[in-house]
Amino acid sequence: MTDILIRTEGRAGRITLNRPEVLNALGWEMCLEIEKALRDWALDDDVHLVLIDGAPGRAFCAGGDIAAMHEAGIEQRWEYGRRFWADEYRMNALLFHFPKPVVTFLHGFTMGGGVGIGCHASHRITDDTSRIAMPECGIGLIPDVGGSLLLARAPGRLGEYLGTTGARMGPGDAIHAGFADYYLPGGWAELKATLCDTGDVGAVDAAAMPAPEAPLAAQQPEIDRLFAGETLADIHRALQGAEGAVAEQARAAFARNAPLSMACTVEILHRLGDDPTIEQALGLEYRFTARASEQGDFIEGIRAQIIDKDRDPNWAHPGPDAVPLADVSAMLRPYPLSLEAQK
Repeated sequence: MTDILIRTEGRAGRITLNRPEVLNALGWEMCLEIEKALRDWALDDDVHLVLIDGAPGRAFCAGGDIAAMHEAGIEQRWEYGRRFWADEYRMNALLFHFPKPVVTFLHGFTMGGGVGIGCHASHRITDDTSRIAMPECGIGLIPDVGGSLLLARAPGRLGEYLGTTGARMGPGDAIHAGFADYYLPGGWAELKATLCDTGDVGAVDAAAMPAPEAPLAAQQPEIDRLFAGETLADIHRALQGAEGAVAEQARAAFARNAPLSMACTVEILHRLGDDPTIEQALGLEYRFTARASEQGDFIEGIRAQIIDKDRDPNWAHPGPDAVPLADVSAMLRPYPLSLEAQK
């Protein structure tokens, strides 16, 4: 079975992630194929818009295919991850800047690498099954694929909260936080057919329903108060003794996730500010991910979550209040990243 289906239908370029047995996980070759299709369609006058979806199942795309990363890390082939992320980030930037409308249908889980494909589009559609998140700190990585851009632009301190805890967003929350634009329950076949037939992205606005309630909006004041600290240690101290569901869930996540990853996530978001470019976000992310296998907790995180599945990682730092600023700085030192097209 082909991992990705790329074709034109009527006036639309169509990309379907086709690995439902692994939640449409994104592989390296899939990134390269998406990039090639986007570059071709940008110059094709017969393609009026691009439509991206996932094969039916539990996920649009639940993340990257990281098992190969573990094998490369065990063999100390550090260049493998650096090349993969450089190629993936180049595709993410291309998608962000694509000159024609891009419509994504974010059913089920949209996480990690799925956010990089699904949430940089111009028209991002959710339904009642949508669960969107950046859970990378749980495997010793940071929110990447341009996810830090979305987190930095989120209202108040939602970026710090979502990035460090990996909390999942339903459709209302995803729209509130800026990860999605539209809510359309009840099936998308008719809309997809219309988009292909007409090439008119106005059909999305015509079909969309009012967004459902966003629990995060009600929790915003509490999140803003608890996650206002300058560093992860500051946030950790604010959470201690705080009452309420937000504090309780955050403490549980802080006890579970990689301290170095969470500390670097906070630092990246603060460096980016409120309105970064995609290039700034991907550049800072790459500083971490290029070092994640050799110097960070990434290989141990994959082992615990994916390989051995014991859910008991041995992180390099004992807790969120024990990450020296020097370690954060070391992971975020400049590291060259080219987002130019490959020749």
